[in-house]
Amino acid sequence: MSRQENDHTPGTKVLANCGKCGLCLSVCPVYQTLKEEQASPRARLQLIKAFEKDSLATSPLLKEIISKCLMCGSCAAACPSGIDHYGKFMEMRQKMVEALGDAPAIKTMVYLLAKEHRLRTGSKMAALGQKLTPDFLGDKYRVGNIPVSRFPSLNRRPFRDAQPGRILPEAGTTSASGKARGRIAYFTGCATNYMFEDTGRAVTGILTALGYEVIIPKAQTCCAIPMLFHGAAQKAEGNIQANITALTATDADRIIVDCTTCGAALKDEYPAFIKRADLTGGLEEAAANISKKTTDILSFLGEHDLSFHPDAGSDSRHLGRAVYHAPCHSRNSFSSHAGIQTLLKTLPNLDYIPTPGEADCCGGGGTFFYEHPETAAKIMDRKREQLRAVEPTLWLTDCPVCRINLAGNLKPDSHVNVCHPVVPIHNAI
Repeated sequence: MSRQENDHTPGTKVLANCGKCGLCLSVCPVYQTLKEEQASPRARLQLIKAFEKDSLATSPLLKEIISKCLMCGSCAAACPSGIDHYGKFMEMRQKMVEALGDAPAIKTMVYLLAKEHRLRTGSKMAALGQKLTPDFLGDKYRVGNIPVSRFPSLNRRPFRDAQPGRILPEAGTTSASGKARGRIAYFTGCATNYMFEDTGRAVTGILTALGYEVIIPKAQTCCAIPMLFHGAAQKAEGNIQANITALTATDADRIIVDCTTCGAALKDEYPAFIKRADLTGGLEEAAANISKKTTDILSFLGEHDLSFHPDAGSDSRHLGRAVYHAPCHSRNSFSSHAGIQTLLKTLPNLDYIPTPGEADCCGGGGTFFYEHPETAAKIMDRKREQLRAVEPTLWLTDCPVCRINLAGNLKPDSHVNVCHPVVPIHNAI
């Protein structure tokens, strides 16, 4: 049966709903930068539609057009027809990789992420490489548009190794009977585990200060979003099943992520993947339960009245002027931007300055800055422009890839510190 004869599959029917209205053009960072129709979400949908009807053949150009997407979800959020751009783009990427293969660096990344022991070994080798690379070489060589020297140092130990699997609430924060306020499962993701331990310490510190018991599943692994984005659905399946098993075993009231891309995986992509793959054995129910429990740490804190340290705003603890970069998945998967703005305004230890373009994409997009460095650099130029008038001390963002991209594109003599918002929040409570 040809793809055209199978025109009534659910994915194809949804694809046919595209009215080419152009609303996606106004929110697509790539189109807004390049101003080329082939760089627009609606063009990709039409190309996919033609491919599925056997009127367009696989080619390197088609693969490049499909890959030149940040997978930010903005087009799907703005689409009046409710088209699953995310799902269609991931399916098409898989077909392109199956037909044409992928770049060696992307293959290596997928290989490492598919097994935690490989990722652990790879991080050790990368840490050794960071120590042995002379400064002049680190400034000269780039990964995409970011100098090697501007990449964050890796944690001395993986964050999860340095933490107990169960962390009790701080003394004096529980009920009179000694009962915790609730049980939280903390999905750390790869970035916190291997690069940004300051985020992990802040998350656990805040949650235990609020009276929660925190469970950090040792068996958790990569959320699988990078593999899905690069057409490696079969390899992603193992990670998805492992994480569902690990999180279900915690019997937690809530599941907290500090990375909203990981959050989008648990909340949206796991149920969708299991449905597409027709997996059985109770996985559909377990994924739905995880989806209901998952939220990002900043949205979770927005549900609470935070008590700040009496001298949090003093000169000794004041952190200066701060701007915020809203990651695409924070906006599109959790709709958390307004709540985060409100939260940041309450912090006594920093002066939060809203900027007009703080919700604009930074061009990081997983591996987008590596695969399409020129386009990523143009997108990033607009973000840097926002800093000139404000001259902040802190640039806050709750996405680790955005953090890498923002910090990596600052000038070497910049005094701006890029970190997760939980760091100054933890400092203030």
